Amino acid sequence: MLSSILSILICIFAVSNAYAIQSTIMDAEGYACMGEDKSRKQTEQTSMADAKRNAVEYAITYVKSETKVKDLQIEEDMIKAYSNASVKVLEVKENRWYKDERTGDCFKTKIRAEVIPDEKAVKEIVSGRVSNDNPGLPLNVRLWTDKEKYQKGEKIKIYIKGNKPFYARVHYKDAKGETLQILPNPYRKENYFNGGVIYEIPSGNDRFELEVSPPFGEERIILYTSTAPLGDISLAKDGGVYQVKTGEKDIGIKTRGVKLKETVDFGKSQASEFFEERMSIKTGQGTERSQ
Repeated sequence: MLSSILSILICIFAVSNAYAIQSTIMDAEGYACMGEDKSRKQTEQTSMADAKRNAVEYAITYVKSETKVKDLQIEEDMIKAYSNASVKVLEVKENRWYKDERTGDCFKTKIRAEVIPDEKAVKEIVSGRVSNDNPGLPLNVRLWTDKEKYQKGEKIKIYIKGNKPFYARVHYKDAKGETLQILPNPYRKENYFNGGVIYEIPSGNDRFELEVSPPFGEERIILYTSTAPLGDISLAKDGGVYQVKTGEKDIGIKTRGVKLKETVDFGKSQASEFFEERMSIKTGQGTERSQ
């Protein structure tokens, strides 16, 4: 088990940002009514398709209102990237049949959806045209470490920096497969961060160190961020950090259960920008000499 000084060996021979996803999360509704051309099952499927289509339209409206880059072409390209988005259903909040006076039996679907823009298109938008740190773009949070290689006994530093204010959760998955939450933690509970500021982990009130020690193997740093408070997961205090008790397959889904506020009119409070980044890390004895 962990002591108050967390000994995690991180001897990095290669670091790669193997996975990053930018998205928008919101609730959306869809409707469909039966007719001679639709069975009950087909009506339910049409209602779900309508909810997904509306999610994309809401995301485009939201992104259009939030994109404040002084470049009309970039704004248009960002909207196009969302027009070609994929939709992931995070939660089905409502499924029910109801009677409509004019059309008869109808079906309503309400979903929590994650709208993921065309990744290639988003990269092309910022490549050489505008900085990822620009607060006028959708949420983007950089994740990096202080060095590329570590030897036994050295200590690693992790850094994060967002282009706008954000909520964050940082996990560390060690070579044994155990997932730890290092931020927020029992002694550094802050999970809201200002944009344009570099934050260091560990630092401040943290009571752990990321010290190079065995076991060795492939390890990961996972960063979850959003412009709204993140969904809750199950944690257990373990010294200066938390052990993550939520199953690995459910962590991402539950974290994406962001706390959206219900309003009558569509606006900022009904959608949340989400960004996830992962760094794959390999650990070893650290006996190799730098070339």
